[in-house]
Amino acid sequence: MGKVNRKIVTIDEERCDGCGLCVPSCAEGAIQIIDGKARLVSEIYCDGLGACLGECPQDAITLEERPAEAFDAAAVEEHLHSLESEGATPPPEAERKPAGHAGHGHGFSCPGARTMDLRAAEEECVEPEATFEGELRSELRQWPVKLYLVSPTAPYFNNAELLIAADCAPLAYAAFHPDFLKNKAVVIGCPKFDDLDLYREKLTAILQANDVKKVTVLHMEVPCCFGIAQVAREAVRASGKNIPYEDVTVTIRGEAVVGAGV
Repeated sequence: MGKVNRKIVTIDEERCDGCGLCVPSCAEGAIQIIDGKARLVSEIYCDGLGACLGECPQDAITLEERPAEAFDAAAVEEHLHSLESEGATPPPEAERKPAGHAGHGHGFSCPGARTMDLRAAEEECVEPEATFEGELRSELRQWPVKLYLVSPTAPYFNNAELLIAADCAPLAYAAFHPDFLKNKAVVIGCPKFDDLDLYREKLTAILQANDVKKVTVLHMEVPCCFGIAQVAREAVRASGKNIPYEDVTVTIRGEAVVGAGV
């Protein structure tokens, strides 16, 4: 396979101390601890969206644009199945951290990053004969939910409606689960503190790789929160698909106001 000029992670082995904190942040399993150092297993596993950036306490991971093998989503799926079948446990070096170093050195089996489709378990769930007054059930159908952590090829995105929510919106809107999350795949993030360019690229990748039925964006009324709606609209356009779009603003007092589409 020929090389193309694209963004891809680079790991400075001199800086890396093998703590393993970067491993669970890579939903594609492209990074593993080998011989006490974090290493890129294969260029074809790295989507170049930088979910691992910011996880390294030694600043050993950077994103650069250079000639590299093209990202291969099918190869990633095979790689993840292989990791799961092998247990995906890190070598002993990944468990040893410098004194005072917070965090954990789990391998890809860490539930913080492992792709989990909860829809099957939801279908098997038997509704109780009676519930307490006002009791609500969770409508979450997947894990993870952070936009930085999800894989664009995760099965729960295909043939689904996608909800893109700013981090604060579910806290402000009391009926978030039944009114917005039910029967949807979801990604969340903070447009004020996160990298919007990476958001745009990850959302575009999700829309291009899947048959997404509709995109709904839920964000707060504060000005800094509108950035997530902007990148969502740009991702819909960049996908080249005619995907229905809905913008919903949540007020500080928890009211939802539906806005215009793309």
